[in-house]
Amino acid sequence: MTQPLTDDQRYAALLDKEAAKGLRFYLGVTSTGIFCRPGCPARLPLRKNCLFFEEVQDALLAGFRPCKRCHPLGGQHRMLEALMADILADPSKDWSEAALQDQGYSPTTLRRTFKDHTGFSLSDFVRWVRLGRGAKSLQKGDSVINAQLDAGFDSPSGFRAAYAGLFGSAPAKTKLSDGAPLSIAWHETPLGRMVSIADETSLYMLEFTNRVEMIGQVKRLYRLHRRPIEAGRTAISEQIEAELTSYFNGNLTAFQTPLTLTGTAFQKQTWAQLQKIPYGETRSYADLAIAVGNDKAVRAVAGSNAKNGLALIVPCHRVIAKDGGLGGYAGGLDRKRALLALEGVEIKA
Repeated sequence: MTQPLTDDQRYAALLDKEAAKGLRFYLGVTSTGIFCRPGCPARLPLRKNCLFFEEVQDALLAGFRPCKRCHPLGGQHRMLEALMADILADPSKDWSEAALQDQGYSPTTLRRTFKDHTGFSLSDFVRWVRLGRGAKSLQKGDSVINAQLDAGFDSPSGFRAAYAGLFGSAPAKTKLSDGAPLSIAWHETPLGRMVSIADETSLYMLEFTNRVEMIGQVKRLYRLHRRPIEAGRTAISEQIEAELTSYFNGNLTAFQTPLTLTGTAFQKQTWAQLQKIPYGETRSYADLAIAVGNDKAVRAVAGSNAKNGLALIVPCHRVIAKDGGLGGYAGGLDRKRALLALEGVEIKA
């Protein structure tokens, strides 16, 4: 078995830029805060200023920005965006691993990178797009059989089961809203990709794409709002993207994007208290329980934090353990520490 390169060996390999282009790692430059792919045309930095990462996500989580000369995100993102566009154009095609392998994709790599890129497994994404088409047909008054065909399902029972799994009820029993479909969009940030769901007037969801149980968040929106969800951008998508840029640049301390909160009365009460925690400050879970009027509800408050569905805007990252430690965070503790550091908060190790 080939032994992995040491960091010193990686650095030595970067001296030959042409040969380095085939290497599979990323270089972070501590003196500039930039990370590059091997073979970048920029001048090679001093060894003491170099850190090495296995994956793009590792470099982003460490706070490095992608290089504008070698575009370390570019190749992978272009491939995944093209695949997403193909699925959106014709979700009824064969998108099995065998079919994708015939098209030149590596199923193992694709399975991992697609989820990192979108927040969905490939199979969940295809199913969601197909069922969205079926829901739009039903919303227009079409029959269940026409909705099934629009969704690309050969089997009526398969369509009914998949539809009920998403909406919580059979197609014939689902009362869909007559509102326009919600729009899902993706946004790049220094701490990883985020996904938003919005309409033209408010934001319904904002999460990091590697958040645990992403599909569960989308199912909740489907079931409670009864509106199809399509890929696309709205004025609210653009507003939150601009605010995210300002926030990560250190120029925004309070988000102004209008929200639609989706949860129980207790959850909404908890989220309202979360939004009162100022930028650059923290509260313990016990503090938050007291704020909602029940000092015994620490566990319930922690559960509500994890389900708010609006990362950063409903700032659950500002809630820490009673002893001053990080506590939990669905987006990952490294990211929570980085967000608090961005806001000027130091957390004990």
